[in-house]
Amino acid sequence: MPKESDKRANFVRLAEGRTQLALDAIRKIGNLSNGRAYEYTDADVKAIIKALRDATADIERKFNSSTGETFNKFRLKG
Repeated sequence: MPKESDKRANFVRLAEGRTQLALDAIRKIGNLSNGRAYEYTDADVKAIIKALRDATADIERKFNSSTGETFNKFRLKG
């Protein structure tokens, strides 16, 4: 059985790496706002922002309870 200090070290290591990857991915999404390189609608932007907000709300729920995991795949229409 892992010691509490091992569990904490694993959490910190994984949380830092995964959070950094998520932040990098969010920055890359922000790069899509370049109107000279991409074409998008207000509906596209709202859908992306809603998906990100829903995902962060889901993270908060998971840390505040012991319920099971849920996964949603993001897709733009059209």
